[in-house]
Amino acid sequence: MKTPPAPAPNSSLSMRLGLTVSLMGAALVLLLATLAYLALNHELDNLARKGLDSKLEQVRHSLTSDLKSSDLAARPHSLLDLVLGHDNLQLSILGSDPLAEPLLNVGGDQQSPPEALQQVPDSGYFDWRDQRGTQLLGAARTMSLRNGEQVRVILSLDRSNDQALLSAYLRSTVIALPLLLLLIGIGAWRLVQRGLLPLQQFTRVAAKVTTQDLTHRLNLERLPRELAELGQGFNVMLQRLDGGVQRLSQFSDDLAHELRSPISNLMGKAQVTLSRERPAEEYRAVLESSIEELERVTRIVADMLFLAQVSQPASQARFTRVSLAEEARRVMDLFALSAEDKQLALELSGDAWVQGDRLMIQRAISNLLSNAIRHCPEQGRISLRIERQLQDVSLSVGNPGPGIAACHLPHLFERFYRVDSSRTRAEGGTGLGLAIVRSIMNLHQGRTEVASAPEQLTEFRLVFPKPDPALHDV
Repeated sequence: MKTPPAPAPNSSLSMRLGLTVSLMGAALVLLLATLAYLALNHELDNLARKGLDSKLEQVRHSLTSDLKSSDLAARPHSLLDLVLGHDNLQLSILGSDPLAEPLLNVGGDQQSPPEALQQVPDSGYFDWRDQRGTQLLGAARTMSLRNGEQVRVILSLDRSNDQALLSAYLRSTVIALPLLLLLIGIGAWRLVQRGLLPLQQFTRVAAKVTTQDLTHRLNLERLPRELAELGQGFNVMLQRLDGGVQRLSQFSDDLAHELRSPISNLMGKAQVTLSRERPAEEYRAVLESSIEELERVTRIVADMLFLAQVSQPASQARFTRVSLAEEARRVMDLFALSAEDKQLALELSGDAWVQGDRLMIQRAISNLLSNAIRHCPEQGRISLRIERQLQDVSLSVGNPGPGIAACHLPHLFERFYRVDSSRTRAEGGTGLGLAIVRSIMNLHQGRTEVASAPEQLTEFRLVFPKPDPALHDV
């Protein structure tokens, strides 16, 4: 069978982020450069128009106060003073006859021909070019002379300097832009590399984690907030794995210890029995004793399989509406003979219903009741009490007896934990009964509780979440 080819390596995260930041930076620089060009062009245009408006006001003042049409060609000194010295200004004054020669045409390096002046609008601003192709901004106004005669005044401004400034800006931008984009790319890559440095801690910790050593954790003090949340989840995951592996290791050790005793007993009895010839009765006694040990091993295996079953997701359990009083009564009937042998009284009070698996709930009640019968003194009384609270429903199994010391209470529901190991083995217990009860309650989203003290009442409680009254049987 051919080995499938290894997948091609993906590009690095730093390269992706660096390229993304570089492209965004380049787009931003281009946008700013374009906006700067448009803003500069707009400001130059406004300055040109303001300059034309100022000069036109001065021309208007000269025309209305001193001159008439016959004076424009003879003594245009006041108008010449406004234009001369400004090589970028050109002044033309047209009479009422649009086909006649201009009354005045001064300024500029080259005079505009009459046919060009006749094509400009009567008023407003306009762009046009002279005979050399120079870009001009013109402003046309209709004004009155001193004698009331109407003339058209056309004042044009050479925009060559403005165009040269814009061209110089474009050239410098084109030259500087590649270098600027290169600096942005290098800076973005360095910043991304620096920002991703904390991720190396994840790599170092992950490389150290093994099934034999799950104690390594991330240091969250210097991590950014976003990575700190990820690191917290990473540490919680390692904590859960560590706890699970430790429980599995402890469980394996306990299971090996529990199975070692009956298997050693079976091997020892068989070896001793086969060491010499024995009568048939002795062989029979050895076989009967071996059957007892094998039954104990069978109970341990059966309990282990049940624990594995209830540890699976809750979707595998069939939850229905279950009456706790009805199930408790069934279990009490099963243990009636055992209770009679010790002259024990079984009492049941209260009732409530919960959502759960009927057989598993019977198993949990059965394990608690069997423990209560085993540890209750003769002629005692075992009470099963069902109560409704605001948020949950509980079933309590209480019995008098020697009680349990406080140091044992936190460990009672652990697998293979025994308060009195020798006594429990002698009575046939596997040490898994209470662990099964806790697993069943976890499956039902509930919990187990225990209260006891030496020579006082011992009470185990199964606490179920209160069901929704709107729920019906599944």
